[in-house]
Amino acid sequence: MNNSDIAALVAEQHSISKADAKAIVESVFAALADAAARDEEVSINGFGKFKVKESGPREGRNPSTGETIQIAASKRLGFVVAKALKDRLKG
Repeated sequence: MNNSDIAALVAEQHSISKADAKAIVESVFAALADAAARDEEVSINGFGKFKVKESGPREGRNPSTGETIQIAASKRLGFVVAKALKDRLKG
């Protein structure tokens, strides 16, 4: 399922145009991305939490030469599934 599929579903369920639904879906994802960029946790009831996690600098190896290299600190977006969704996936 992609953004267009989600927009089509929203349009059908709420009797609105696909263009309006697409704008709504895009604004929701933009809000999630903006919150993540500000290091804010986003909690969606019954679905889960998106949280920015920081990885510190570390040593790694270049796979082609075996040389030790420094890997810079970075941020990544993590997701924790809500219990309600976990239970739904179990069937």
